[in-house]
Amino acid sequence: MVIMLIALVGYNVILLHTHGPMLDEYSKFMYAMAPLRRPGILKDLKTMGSISLFIFFVTLLVLGRQNEYYCRLDFLWKNKFKKEREEIETMENLNRVLLENVLPAHVAEHFLARNLKNEDLYHQSYDCVCVMFASVPDFKEFYTESDVNKEGLECLRLLNEIIADFDDLLSKPKFSGVEKIKTIGSTYMAATGLSATPNQEQCQEPERQYMHIGTMVEFAFALVAKLDVINKHSFNDFKLRVGINHGPVIAGVIGAQKPQYDIWGNTVNVASRMDSTGVLDKIQ
Repeated sequence: MVIMLIALVGYNVILLHTHGPMLDEYSKFMYAMAPLRRPGILKDLKTMGSISLFIFFVTLLVLGRQNEYYCRLDFLWKNKFKKEREEIETMENLNRVLLENVLPAHVAEHFLARNLKNEDLYHQSYDCVCVMFASVPDFKEFYTESDVNKEGLECLRLLNEIIADFDDLLSKPKFSGVEKIKTIGSTYMAATGLSATPNQEQCQEPERQYMHIGTMVEFAFALVAKLDVINKHSFNDFKLRVGINHGPVIAGVIGAQKPQYDIWGNTVNVASRMDSTGVLDKIQ
């Protein structure tokens, strides 16, 4: 705008002052040939030249401002789009984390990769899965509802601490293959051998195919040690009772709105009986 304003003033000085007499002589010469046509204000070369330059200046100024307005608007839209895209990516990552907390990683990837309908059922069959039920039978006797423990709230806090400490063990690298299935009251259910696909499971060597059973036994010992630490801090004497079994299972996700990953089969039933018929502080 400043450059155009300087140019406008410069050209007006040239037209009206520096070269003004030249334009006056040219006007007289042009209209001398037609004396009846007297020059009006709209036919004066100096005046019309100045007006034309002013209109040109205003037009360029308006176009420049309009271009700047659209550039700013485009920048704001791009900035807004960038923020919305970052929010969407953040929400996708959050949804992925939440979904992987509810479902195993490979199952969550299956649902995130495809646009499945609600009626679609995810299921997989496995030939060798190790299932574990670890329960704290003494907790049923420990749980009471009274004014002292805030109607059972303090008992639930302790159970939550126990389950949370059990969950912390899953973050260790050597227990990465252990999948927590669910908790039933004070019973902790987990399984190994679900991370590999059925095709990979068949290709593995027999020794390697059953390695996850040893991992599950180590995990059971870790649960016992973790419960001993909790007993020392809470001045309790809870004992863990563990039942383990391995064999074929069917794994799947039930429910569309609130998906629940679970495993079914006789292997699961026998593992539950191994726990319920087991001995305190022992692994059956």
